[in-house]
Amino acid sequence: MNAARNTVGEPVPAPPPTILVVEDDVLVRSLVATYLRDSGFDVIEANGADEAIRFLQAELTVDIVFSDIQMPGSMDGFGLAQWMRRERPWLKIILTSGAARTAQEAGPILAKPYDYAELERHIRSLLAC
Repeated sequence: MNAARNTVGEPVPAPPPTILVVEDDVLVRSLVATYLRDSGFDVIEANGADEAIRFLQAELTVDIVFSDIQMPGSMDGFGLAQWMRRERPWLKIILTSGAARTAQEAGPILAKPYDYAELERHIRSLLAC
């Protein structure tokens, strides 16, 4: 397969991976989204699982979903993970929570407060799979 080329025949770099950040706390969401953008990722922000699903149903290109577990709305992060497993099984998800609860089937869970560099390592390792 040939790489895309621009008008002068040079290879066009691949777009950066896109992370969908799902967090109801606007300050937390803004801080992590800014860090991820500064790390070279494209970021889409959703304030809960319902909005995240609307984005995913709109066929936006998303490589990884990073979601809080405890959120208001019709479903929490576990519900979002279950919806993704059923409707978008190719998508990868990282869950985070300040509550001590685990779900082996949901995917990796990053405990709050998390270190941004650790989050970035998790994302890059999932992208490498």
